[in-house]
Amino acid sequence: MLGFYNYTVILTYMSLISSVVGISFAVSGNIFNAIVCLMLSGFLDMFDGKVAKTRKRTEEEKKFGIQIDSLSDLVAFGVLPAFIGYALGLKSWWGIAIMALFVLAALIRLAYFNVLEEARQKKTTENRKEYLGLPVTSDALIIPVIYALKKYIKYKFYLIYAIVLTVIAFLFLFKFKVKKPTIKGMIVMTIVGAIELLLLVWLMKL
Repeated sequence: MLGFYNYTVILTYMSLISSVVGISFAVSGNIFNAIVCLMLSGFLDMFDGKVAKTRKRTEEEKKFGIQIDSLSDLVAFGVLPAFIGYALGLKSWWGIAIMALFVLAALIRLAYFNVLEEARQKKTTENRKEYLGLPVTSDALIIPVIYALKKYIKYKFYLIYAIVLTVIAFLFLFKFKVKKPTIKGMIVMTIVGAIELLLLVWLMKL
């Protein structure tokens, strides 16, 4: 079979599966579950790199890991948020244009990152310490917060979501440095995500 099948890719594959399930929820109008799938993909993606480094890999396995991670991220943090937007009401020509812009920005960023990362790994074995631009995985923390506002902004909430997608799309491509989170930072983000999830569940019950 084509591909590499060991434990280092399991979290990446699970993240992709979660995002596909999330898309199916969004299409059926179950936005809350789609948001939960987005957050789950973000959680899985956050730790897949750490898991991959626990095993000595060949150069082919490392390159494969870079590619599948970005392809999975495109679906989870590019396509899924766009489908959530569609479920929220972005169905006009300009709404679809914004969703296309968002996915395109994510695609460009991820492809550019792949080029830089492959070149960087040829020069050094040190871990990356910072990113350029907003990482696409930031969706998993930003979008749930925006969706929580829907409880209070019921009139044309899709306009707010459209603005947020546009801003995020440009932040994907702007050149500014973002420090890569350490293990402590990842734990903090996990806690923040858990709090967001509890907040969303609470708001759903109101």
